[in-house]
Amino acid sequence: MSMTATTNTDTNTQVVAALETLLADSYALMAQTHLAHWNVEGPDFFQLHVAFQGQYEELFTAIDDIAEHLRTLEAYAPGGLNMLAGMSQVGSMERRLPAKDYVANLVEYHETLIANAKNGRTVSGEAGDTESEDLFIERLRIHNKTLWMLKSHLK
Repeated sequence: MSMTATTNTDTNTQVVAALETLLADSYALMAQTHLAHWNVEGPDFFQLHVAFQGQYEELFTAIDDIAEHLRTLEAYAPGGLNMLAGMSQVGSMERRLPAKDYVANLVEYHETLIANAKNGRTVSGEAGDTESEDLFIERLRIHNKTLWMLKSHLK
C-alpha cells in the first residue's frame, strides 16, 4: 500500500484542489486547441492542423488519467462544461483568427496551466504524495515541450 496525502486531510484537500485545477485547465486547453484545429487557415494550415490534433488528443487522454487519479485519492472528479469552465483559469479565443494568433493564445494558455501545475507539484511534494507529484511533473514535462514548440513556430 502506498502512502499518499490521504492521511492528512488538510494537505489532501490542497492536493485534490490542485488536481481539480489541472483537470479543469487541461479540459479548457483541449477545447481551445480543438477550436484552433478546426478553424486555422493560411499557409501553415497543414502543419498546424496536424499539430493541434496531436495536442488535443494527448490532452484528452491526460484528462482521463487526472480524473482517475483523483478517484484514487477518494475524491470525485469534477465534470461538465460549465463546472470545468468555472474552475479553469485558461482563457478562450475567438473562432476566427490569423494562424499566428491561435498559436499565441495557446502559448498563453499553456503558460497558465504550467503555473498552476507547478503549484500542484509543490503542494503534492510538501504533502509527501509522490504519485500526485509524479503526475504533475509528467504534465509539466509535456506542456513545457508543447510550449517550446508553439513558441518556436512564432519566431
